[in-house]
Amino acid sequence: MQTTLHQQPASYTAADHQVWSILYTRQLNAIRQYAYKNFEQGLSLLNFTTDRIPGFSGTNRQLEALTGWKIYAVPGLIPNRTFFKLMVYKRFGATTWIRKMEELDYLEEPDMFHDVFGHVPLLTDPVITDFLWGLAHIAERYIEQENIIEAIARLYWYTIEFGLVKEGEAVKIYGAGILSSIGETKFALSETADRRPFDLEEVLQTPYIKDKFQEQYFVLDDLEQLRDIVTALDEKLRMS
Repeated sequence: MQTTLHQQPASYTAADHQVWSILYTRQLNAIRQYAYKNFEQGLSLLNFTTDRIPGFSGTNRQLEALTGWKIYAVPGLIPNRTFFKLMVYKRFGATTWIRKMEELDYLEEPDMFHDVFGHVPLLTDPVITDFLWGLAHIAERYIEQENIIEAIARLYWYTIEFGLVKEGEAVKIYGAGILSSIGETKFALSETADRRPFDLEEVLQTPYIKDKFQEQYFVLDDLEQLRDIVTALDEKLRMS
């Protein structure tokens, strides 16, 4: 599956690399004890560093060797149908632009730091990539049914974007939207946040929120539960 937009590493300015460095250092320090067990390992496997924005070409060589996945450049948010269609081919969209210094703490639309720091290390984890691939194949089967695609997008949102998981007695973060946001990291694990046991029926009926912290977070018993969720979703849709 071919895409036409490409990252242009030489176009990044010193200021862009500085923004990456500040965000990378600050966020890694904030989540080091709260990220799920495989996240920091993913950063290491991809050779991500604090001093320089990663190049997609080098990242893809590492990813393909690890899990068979690749990232491709997108200008910003893309339609759910396009997103899921490309994931069938183990392709994950990532933006190439990075926020400005005055936007360190808040952006309305996800930038490269969110996509690359938050999402791409997850693609080194076979449990997560199997989950994404399973969702994509289900979405492909119902690609013309907007209500089902929307329900699958909600499931993606409350897992891969804003998911939490138990590790022993602790609750850890595996959702990229939390891992890449210092504010949401603090809020999601605070006493104020509404954290609920994962329930597929409830998730499929819960609209996602883009302009503020989530009103609820769904907590997996363990990461392997993602495999059961794909099976349960597939059976539910076949019976409906």
